[in-house]
Amino acid sequence: MTKRIAAITMARNDEFFLSRWIKYYGDQIGTENLYIYLDGLDQDAPENSGDAHITKLPHTDMSRSAGDKYRIGLMSDLAQKLLDQEKYDIVIGCDADEFLIVDPALNMGLAEYLSSKQINTTVSGLGLDVGQHMTHEKTLDTSKPFLAQRAYALLSTRYTKPVVINRPVRWGSGFHSINGKNFHIDSNLYLLHFGAVDMDMLVAKAASRGADWVNHLRRRGNGTINDVTSRRAHDERWIKIARVMQRIFRPIYAFDKPGMLGIKRVVKIPTRFQKSGV
Repeated sequence: MTKRIAAITMARNDEFFLSRWIKYYGDQIGTENLYIYLDGLDQDAPENSGDAHITKLPHTDMSRSAGDKYRIGLMSDLAQKLLDQEKYDIVIGCDADEFLIVDPALNMGLAEYLSSKQINTTVSGLGLDVGQHMTHEKTLDTSKPFLAQRAYALLSTRYTKPVVINRPVRWGSGFHSINGKNFHIDSNLYLLHFGAVDMDMLVAKAASRGADWVNHLRRRGNGTINDVTSRRAHDERWIKIARVMQRIFRPIYAFDKPGMLGIKRVVKIPTRFQKSGV
């Protein structure tokens, strides 16, 4: 039986990623099961929001740390409401540039796969931080899927997040951890992060913050883009190795987060992942 699944996010000035988030998760679990907080009464809902539940909240300028804590508190409260009051079985919580996919080799959608799982509070997908390879890949064509144009990712403990829950929890900032809960990294789930999918997009975003930000970006580059461009790309075997390592190791400063002993590996994204439609 297919379980009731909701997906939640919060966004500000991020229509590009949010519209893609709505398209992907709406196709997977139904747009009527999407719950979105817009940070600012001036924010417009994407044109494809359809039956999604959209709430506009007044924007308050905060420090980055305080803002992160404020937003994740709202997300944790919303997830609790959906699980307790709205009777959802599962809630997916993630940022608007993050997409949880099932390995296409299984030929299963996200709802079917999660419904088949026995979830012990939370499930994580292996984090893949996708970046533009500046030598091999062109500027992003925004009319086409990401994975039809991007083929490299950094294996990232930062994006191996506990984004799937089946009971109320308190997420840490950015959905990166759950207080008091260990990780359960699924063998067939991947969380793809696209914040560094295109350098021109990053430059345009930096320009809105001032010339100094643009100069810094052009001088230092972006960490993910630098890594996927300069490091050797490994095959899928390293994806399997990373999953095992992240199940076993924890950084000494954060036992509720996965670790890889400081090892950085770039991988070629399996071409079958293009079937996900992301």
